[in-house]
Amino acid sequence: MKTINKSVFFIVMAIMSFTVLSKAGSAQSPIVVGADIAIVQTEYGKVRGYIHDGTYVYKGIPYAHAERFLPPEKPDAWEGIRSSLFWGPTCPMMTPPTVDDDEFVYRHDWGYPGEDCLSLNIWTPEINDGKHRPVMVWIHGGAYAWGSSQELPCYDGENLSKKGDIVMVSVNHRLNVLGFLDLSAFGEKYKFSANASIMDLVAALEWVKNNIANFGGDPDNVTIFGQSGGGGKVCTLLNAPSAKGLFHKAVVQSGANPRFQKQELTQRLGKAVVEELGLQPSQIDSIQKVPYTELAAATKRAIKKVSEQLAAENNPETRFRFGLRPTLDGDFLPYEVSDPRALAISKDVPVIFGTVKNEFNILIWSNPLMKNAPLDTVKNFIHKKYGDKADAYIAAVKQAYPEDTKPTDLIDVDLGFRPGTVIHANLKSSNSDAPVFMYMFTWQSPIFDGDYKSVHCIELPFVFNNIALWEELTGGGEDAYVLADKISQAWINFARNGDPNHDGLPKWQPYTEENGTTMFFDNKCVIRHHHDKELLKVTAGE
Repeated sequence: MKTINKSVFFIVMAIMSFTVLSKAGSAQSPIVVGADIAIVQTEYGKVRGYIHDGTYVYKGIPYAHAERFLPPEKPDAWEGIRSSLFWGPTCPMMTPPTVDDDEFVYRHDWGYPGEDCLSLNIWTPEINDGKHRPVMVWIHGGAYAWGSSQELPCYDGENLSKKGDIVMVSVNHRLNVLGFLDLSAFGEKYKFSANASIMDLVAALEWVKNNIANFGGDPDNVTIFGQSGGGGKVCTLLNAPSAKGLFHKAVVQSGANPRFQKQELTQRLGKAVVEELGLQPSQIDSIQKVPYTELAAATKRAIKKVSEQLAAENNPETRFRFGLRPTLDGDFLPYEVSDPRALAISKDVPVIFGTVKNEFNILIWSNPLMKNAPLDTVKNFIHKKYGDKADAYIAAVKQAYPEDTKPTDLIDVDLGFRPGTVIHANLKSSNSDAPVFMYMFTWQSPIFDGDYKSVHCIELPFVFNNIALWEELTGGGEDAYVLADKISQAWINFARNGDPNHDGLPKWQPYTEENGTTMFFDNKCVIRHHHDKELLKVTAGE
C-alpha cells in the first residue's frame, strides 16, 4: 500500500510540474515580435513594429525625404510591409568634444549617421482601435547642430505613453550645415535652405496629422515639446505659418528663442562656405555632392572667417555661430518673434515655458577650479564680473534663492536661458487667447557629490518618467521617482486638455507678465511670483 501511495505521489507531482512548466512556457514574454505583429497601415504603405510590455513600438518610419539643401518631399510609397523595429539614421553631426565624466552622466548615443534621416518613432498603448488619444511629439535638443531622437537614454517614450494613455512620437531631422546653410543667394532652387531643418519638422507634423489615427492617436490633439535646441525649434514652429493647425499645445524647455538670424548675415556665411569649397556660383549644384566631412570643415572655416570680419566691423553679431537659430527669410519665417503677426499665428495655443536652475553650471562647464571656492574667492569673482553692481547682484541672487547656503551657489544660477524665457513668456501671455504656464526646475542631482546640481537636461528623465533609464544623472533615488511622477503627470494632463494641474501639485495658475507665477519643481513643489525679477534687472545686458 505504501508503495502504491508513493507511486501515485510521484505521478501527481510529475503532472503538476509539467503543468507549471507548460504555463511558464506559454506565458507571454515582455517583448513580442513577428511577421504578423503590430501591423499598421500608413498612407505610404504598411509598417510592422513590435510590442514591449503591452506598448506598441515603431522606429525609423520615413515621414519625408529630401535632396541636400532642398525642402522635404513626401516619402516614396512601398509595397508589402516595411519593418520598423530599429532607429533610423541620425543626421551627420560636427560632434562636440567629449569628456569622460560628462559622457558617464549623459550617455550620448550618437546613432549611425546618414543624410536620409527624416524618420520618426512611435510608442502607443494600442493600434487600429478607433480611440483618439492625445499625441505628444518630442523634438530633440542639440543647439541646432547635434542630437537625435535616440541621443539621450530618457528619450524612450514607453513609460510616458503607458502612464498617460497617449501616443508618443519622436523625430529625426536635418541639423547643422545640412539643415541651416543659407544658399538662397545662389538662386530660387535653394530659396528655403536656411530653414530646411524646421521645414522637416513641419513635414513630420503633417505626417502625424495624416497617419497617427491608425496608431491610436488624435490628429486634432497634438502637443509638441522640446528642450534646449528642441525648445528653440518649438518656439520657431509657434511662429511658422505653415505649421499652424498641425499642433495644438506646446512646451518649451530651456530653449526660448526670442529672435531669428538676419538673412543678410546667413547669406554672407553661405557665400563664405561656397568660397571655402572653391566653387563658383555657376557650380553651386556641385555642393550637393561634396562629402559631408569636407562640407563640415569648410563651414567651420567660414564661421571663423565671418566671425572675425564681423568683429572687425564692430558688428553686434560678433558672437555669430552657425546654426545658432533659424533665419528670418521673409517666406517660411516671415516675421520676427515679437511681431504681432507672428504672435497671432499661435494665439490659441497653450504653452508651458521653463528652465532649470543651474543649466550650464559654471562649476562644471566653465571653471571647475571654483567648485569648492570659499566666500571671499566667490565675491572676488563676482566683483570682477559685475563691478559696481556686484553687491546688488549678490542681494538679488539671495532674494531669488533664499535657501541656498554654499558660497558657490551665488555664481552658478542660470542667466542664459532664463532671461529669454521670460521675454518669450511675456510676449506670448500678452498676445494670446490661450494660457501660458511657467516653471523652474530646482531639484539637485546627488551624483558627483552634488556638483551637477540642476544641470542642463536634468528635467528630461522626470518629464519622460524615466528615472531608471538615467540613473547616472538622477541617482535613481526615491525622491527622484516621486518628483518624476508629479512632473510627467503635469505634462500628460497638459497634453490632454491644456492644463497641467493635478492633485499632486499646488494650484498652478497661468503666468502673466504682471503676476510672474512660476511653479518650482523640487522635493517640495511650490508656487512663487517674480522670484528673480531683481536678478534679471541687475544682470540685463550681461
